[in-house]
Amino acid sequence: MKKLLAGLLTALTISSAPALADWSPSGPINLWIGFGAGGETDTLGRLVAEEMSESTGWNIVVENKPGGGGMAMFTQLAVMPPNGQIVGMGVTMPVLVNLTVRPGEVPFDLDSFDYLGTVALAQLAIVAPKDAPFDDLAGLIDYSKSKGGALIGFDAPPQELLMKFVDKQAGAGFRMVSMESSAEAIQNLLGGHVDAAFNAGAHIPYLETGELKMIATANADRASYAPDTPTVKEAGYDIYVDPWFYIAAPDGLPEDARTALSDALAAALASEKVTKAIEQAMHTEPAAKGPAETKKMMEDGLKNVGALFGK
Repeated sequence: MKKLLAGLLTALTISSAPALADWSPSGPINLWIGFGAGGETDTLGRLVAEEMSESTGWNIVVENKPGGGGMAMFTQLAVMPPNGQIVGMGVTMPVLVNLTVRPGEVPFDLDSFDYLGTVALAQLAIVAPKDAPFDDLAGLIDYSKSKGGALIGFDAPPQELLMKFVDKQAGAGFRMVSMESSAEAIQNLLGGHVDAAFNAGAHIPYLETGELKMIATANADRASYAPDTPTVKEAGYDIYVDPWFYIAAPDGLPEDARTALSDALAAALASEKVTKAIEQAMHTEPAAKGPAETKKMMEDGLKNVGALFGK
């Protein structure tokens, strides 16, 4: 499957290679990352930017713009000039949830962007320190009840909403602690400042060393690297989040610029360097959906999130 995926992406890149020569930026391309440094989104974005720069000769500058699970970055991106020199990388779920639960307050909608493609699906885990007195979600709930509220770290609104959904049914009394990145969440876990936290890949080395343990999977399906760890849904709570990493530009991007950028992204994801890095960091494969498929994914995702919240 991996060889087939790489072959398909390589074929796509070769077949569309002339488009890369039809457009080039007049200056540096700024890739905004909607999260803080050190987390999964930052790591993936920098890998992709480096590979795109090497293969095209473009100067791609990465800048972190954390806040609201990427909402702050996309709010700013939506009003930037659509010249191909400012693009942003974020995660689908925070955007879709905010557009669902407070559409009148969000200063953009799905049509505010031109979509360049996806990068990967994040396998989202709930993890805890190795010596935590619980090993699963039920144990965390019991612990929270006994301690007057366990501290749960999160860096995106959907994570908070998932735990509030669980809390409403279980009466656990969780106390949610907002963080800027998964890296910050890990630091707080290892320092004993929170009892559990969400993570989407940066935690895996700590599972391997035994410093952290995984107590639940927040995706619809179990994580490929932890097939014995049940999902939140399997624990009895009918909710999940499937966060896709994706890259977008302000709406109105010229067709030649969009084609060149999306093809360069596909080529980067097909490279051995990026493929191996994604596999090692997140134990998943690149997921190179093109512009049209990415936009449809966003539209379908908005419908699904709406159904989840009874909208």
